[in-house]
Amino acid sequence: MNEMQSIAFSPDDIAAAARIIAAVEAGTTVRDVEHAGTRVRWRSAGEGPPLVLLHGGHGSWRHWIRNVQALARRYTVWLPDLPSYGESGTLPPPGDWDQLIATTAATLDQLVGAHTEIHLAGFSFGGLCAARLAAHRGHVDRLALLGAAGHGTPRRQQTAMVNWRRASGEQALLDDLRHNLRALMLHDERRIEALAMAVHRQACETTRFRSKALSLGNAMTPLLDQFSMPMLLLWGEHDVTAYPDRVGPMWVQGRPERTWRVVADAGHWVQFEQAEEVNGLLLEFFG
Repeated sequence: MNEMQSIAFSPDDIAAAARIIAAVEAGTTVRDVEHAGTRVRWRSAGEGPPLVLLHGGHGSWRHWIRNVQALARRYTVWLPDLPSYGESGTLPPPGDWDQLIATTAATLDQLVGAHTEIHLAGFSFGGLCAARLAAHRGHVDRLALLGAAGHGTPRRQQTAMVNWRRASGEQALLDDLRHNLRALMLHDERRIEALAMAVHRQACETTRFRSKALSLGNAMTPLLDQFSMPMLLLWGEHDVTAYPDRVGPMWVQGRPERTWRVVADAGHWVQFEQAEEVNGLLLEFFG
């Protein structure tokens, strides 16, 4: 049981959030692509060079709900629900990380071509997946990592998560989801609005892949050591999953093609909480 006040959104708030999601969805084209028996649902929007966006560990493509339209003005934005997430199919046993990356890469290649250069960005566990995808596939021109997992250094999270699956009733479920958004994802409680809740709830309820051990591990640094492409590393000022002033210099040291930045007044879900600033930084970086 969390100690935060119960949350209640008005019907107008809920309807407004649904309209935002529907408007972004309406601007995308849905493609279902299969590899080794697993169907992956990809969405695309816009025109221009391909920019692939990977969502986080309890996520879906909607982690980028406040970024798609801005980025699609310059790029063809490709957004998967990763295998065993969202509206994509479930990986067969053992359903591990190797399969997730191989299936994502193979289905992407069916859509854009195996040797096509792409821009690539990943959020949280999706940042770790983006690095692994770049190592597996190659042909990545620029790489942006937002609140990336897998750094293996201390986190600064102070509030424990609660198990929302054990909630008894709709209100208890909403309270638990809100608690977890505040504990991990968002810094400003005013951002825990109906849109954030709708995105978070759908993602949590449809996640079938266990990413926590990978996120808490230290797989990222050896992956990054393989790369020479330009790289942008972003964290929210209050991201509880890392100490940016420790991880940023660690990953950038001796690599002039890399830049790390902290976005003010944002938590872990930085591209949602400070969407306008992050959109500008990504557009500038991918150029």
